[in-house]
Amino acid sequence: MHTIRQILAEKGDQIWSVSPKDTVYDTIRLMAAKGVGALIVMDEGELHGIISERDYARKVILEGRSSRDTEVGDICSSPAITISPQAAAEEGLALMTSKRIRHLPVVENGQLLGVVSIGDLVNAVIGDQQQLIEQLERYVTG
Repeated sequence: MHTIRQILAEKGDQIWSVSPKDTVYDTIRLMAAKGVGALIVMDEGELHGIISERDYARKVILEGRSSRDTEVGDICSSPAITISPQAAAEEGLALMTSKRIRHLPVVENGQLLGVVSIGDLVNAVIGDQQQLIEQLERYVTG
């Protein structure tokens, strides 16, 4: 079974981040350029929160705010829900499902190691299940 650390090792630990003082407009442009649905919000080297397309839709568009004038710190989800690298992929999926989120910062000893998405975890769990099925088929067929 995959751990979060193994998933990060496979996908890489690239972290795209913004500051709480950045504008939402610039943040959405960065999301589009990087092809991601969420960015980490870092404040002086510390994890402050996370901003997602959902935050933008619900806290800027629906509230009639201007994305060019609104700062990320005003709408990001803070504090961010995080997960340990030792956790199993299934634990991450359960956490994401219960909290209705799609991205999890991975934190160990207060240090941000990377971010996993719901897609990363689903792929890992499906791979683990496929491997288990193959092992059981080999066992049964001898």
